[in-house]
Amino acid sequence: MLLRCSDEQELLNGMCRVIVVKGHYRYAGVWYSLNDDGYSLVHMAYALSSTHSHQEADFFRSISLSWANSEEGGAAAIAVITGKACVGRNLLTDPDHAKWREDMVRLGYGSVTAFPLRVGSVVVGSLCITATEPDAFNESEVSLLGELADDLTFGIENLRIRAKHQAAEERIHQIAYYDSLTGLPNREMFYTKAKSVITELREQHRPLAVLLLKAENHHEINDTLGYLQGDKLLQEIASLLCATILSSGVIFRAGEAEFAILYANADADAAVQMAQRLSSLFHGATDSSGLNHYARMTIGVALFPGHGVEPDTLFRHARAAMSEARRTGRDFLVFAPSLEEACTNRLLLTADLRDAIKLDQLILHCQPQLSLISSHICGAEALLRWRHPVRNMVPPSEFVALAEFTGLITPLTFWVLEAAFRQRFAWNESGLNVPLSINLSAQDLRDARLVTKIEGLIATWGAASNWIQFEVTESALMEDPASALETLRKLKDAGIQLAIDDFGIGYSSLSYLQNLPVDAIKIDQSFVKQITEHPKPAAIVHSTIELAHRLNLKVVAEGIENQEVLGRLMEMGCDIAQGYLIGAPMPTEDFVDWLQCSSWKLLEK
Repeated sequence: MLLRCSDEQELLNGMCRVIVVKGHYRYAGVWYSLNDDGYSLVHMAYALSSTHSHQEADFFRSISLSWANSEEGGAAAIAVITGKACVGRNLLTDPDHAKWREDMVRLGYGSVTAFPLRVGSVVVGSLCITATEPDAFNESEVSLLGELADDLTFGIENLRIRAKHQAAEERIHQIAYYDSLTGLPNREMFYTKAKSVITELREQHRPLAVLLLKAENHHEINDTLGYLQGDKLLQEIASLLCATILSSGVIFRAGEAEFAILYANADADAAVQMAQRLSSLFHGATDSSGLNHYARMTIGVALFPGHGVEPDTLFRHARAAMSEARRTGRDFLVFAPSLEEACTNRLLLTADLRDAIKLDQLILHCQPQLSLISSHICGAEALLRWRHPVRNMVPPSEFVALAEFTGLITPLTFWVLEAAFRQRFAWNESGLNVPLSINLSAQDLRDARLVTKIEGLIATWGAASNWIQFEVTESALMEDPASALETLRKLKDAGIQLAIDDFGIGYSSLSYLQNLPVDAIKIDQSFVKQITEHPKPAAIVHSTIELAHRLNLKVVAEGIENQEVLGRLMEMGCDIAQGYLIGAPMPTEDFVDWLQCSSWKLLEK
């Protein structure tokens, strides 16, 4: 019995049955003691002889015992209280059993013996046995039954240990293969399940789609609203996915803010339809927490067998498609072989860019700015350049976008800041007092370290407040207006000049313009270049200049490439000009020589 039983209840029932059948006793039962208010004894298992079994069963179903004292629990309680066997009590005369004497007479019970069940150092209950005869339990019987009680205790303890081990194994399995936050299977389980599904579908010559979804703005929620809200968003996304997918696929949490779906028997058309459905679902999602604005998902799709026959390959290709969708601003994208090469190239370029930042292999250029009022060079814009050892000059639009996408924008900005302050100190030492403007990205404005970094550089180089100026695009301001405004105000409090870059092509708004602590706006070159050819751009530029002046803001015009455009800007009252007509971007160390050799003259009005 001890070897065969797989759970505790089975063991208790079996041992009671053995005692009654093999030992020819009237009743055998196991009572467990509780530490509740009533010190209850719970009837866990029992067995009865065939004689009067219905009457006896009714009695034991109705009886209520307690181990608070012997009068409330009889021999079963005495064994629990004392921790010793209560042997051969005469049920017809024993005062501890007076409460049940009438029932004992009616049922024909004569005597009872109870043995404590001790698990470890704790008595957990008792084994009770009754016989018809008042003196049924002799010394040899008690010895044998005592051994049997010990065996039962041993079996209970082993089964509980086994149950604990099983629970621990299940917990380990749960931790290893399931996400504790959402309850979804994790990425390890994805690989296990995918391998099994692929094996089955390969034999049936059926397709499989892997969809990888990334929750956008999850990091921003963690940073601005806290990790509890970020976790809540992920839980709501998981619930929404489960309610939508149902039996169509299996959902996994594949990363911090990523979810994977195994969509069996799905070809390219079915996968695209599912991706479209999920994109629409999250675009219009509403939830109780008010986080639906952040629930947009970007999705990558890979297909078995066309895009791979191994789980890792499919997952990697789905990720490549998802990354490309994020980079290009799409809701979803299906993997194509060309993406893998492009992804590999970006990965290699990212590693090279990281090395270039660490090894100080970047180059700082500057483009001069001309005051249209004083006819003097009044500043320069710092421009970053990268000469790759193999690819030669990498376009800024390529490596800056790559830095923003891969999280390298902060170290890249810090490199520019350090190089600009160092160069500005060198200019100051040579007697050149020309402010140097630096561009800040949206990620820079959200970085709590930015202001501290700038303050540290000011202290290091003994910089005056007019050494460095900062330019911020409208789109960067609008990504997180509250955080951007706070950063700008801190910079302004330090006496630093601020400008809005690319004004007119983003989210131009008089309401935010009047509240921002800026000193200037830079009109985007897409308007400036057309002012001599088209009346509408000219009207926009002219109105912008007048508006800025009424708000006590200076105006910088970008992209000036000919004298005619410059003349029109002067007529409109523009303050500062920048473009190839004034001077092309050049290495900062060449700027002083350029100033000395430049023969550029202002166009006469």
